[in-house]
Amino acid sequence: MLPELPEVETVCRGMILAMEGDIISSVDIRRPNLRWPFPVKMKERISGAKVNSLTRRAKYILINLSSDETLILHLGMSGRILIDEKKKSILDKGDNVFGKHDHVTFYMKSGTTVTFNDPRRFGAIDLIETEHCDKHWLLSKLGPEPLGNSMNANYLFDALRHKTTSIKVALLDQKVVSGLGNIYVCEILFRVGISPRRIVKNLSMRTVSRIVEEIRNVLNEAILAGGSTLRDHRQTNGDLGYFQHNFSVYNREGDRCRKEKCSGFVIRLVQSGRSSFYCSKCQK
Repeated sequence: MLPELPEVETVCRGMILAMEGDIISSVDIRRPNLRWPFPVKMKERISGAKVNSLTRRAKYILINLSSDETLILHLGMSGRILIDEKKKSILDKGDNVFGKHDHVTFYMKSGTTVTFNDPRRFGAIDLIETEHCDKHWLLSKLGPEPLGNSMNANYLFDALRHKTTSIKVALLDQKVVSGLGNIYVCEILFRVGISPRRIVKNLSMRTVSRIVEEIRNVLNEAILAGGSTLRDHRQTNGDLGYFQHNFSVYNREGDRCRKEKCSGFVIRLVQSGRSSFYCSKCQK
């Protein structure tokens, strides 16, 4: 299960506290690749660089360095970022404190270590000149951020009005809105009260406005809850996210609808290879 935007945002915020303004003293790379090979001479290129800022773009974490290069991190399906302020002192004693799947560790000048752990190795790290970051092949075709100012009702209405796809498929299109994933789109559509089957060109401006509103509500609530723990997700301090306890429809097939006065049940259907969960009675 891929981490979705709230999980990545939660991880990014933890990394900001651990890395921003600090210097990467050295890097330990324990294998030649994750999903793809690591950048050429990555260790030499980033060692000694100051972390100017960390930001999130869709489901990617961007580490902007004083060397005018940017590290692009993607967690993949099972990637985690582990932050430890005590590991350096342990290492000084010669102890092996790294886990089997701790593939890359950044040693910060402050003594903090930041480790990329990824059992399935579907994550990725790349390095590009900061001024060309927006042109990177992973980022260049992404739509607006769902929590940004450019993601508004007028934009989304124009983006959808000529499409013949379903609203579920459209919202998962990263060229339309970046960062939205399957779990949260199910929850958004439930709150709006429209079926994931609904064809987008038939949506009114009023309905699109409601979609934008609930996109912001659901994502912000999930970020505050630390994301959703489905199999692998943990925050950088090791805590589990808990927004999954607030799911109204996702993974609740056969359960009664949670909307007041609705007697319907949650059903599951497959759209473009992904499971959609919704109430067939109150979502039309």
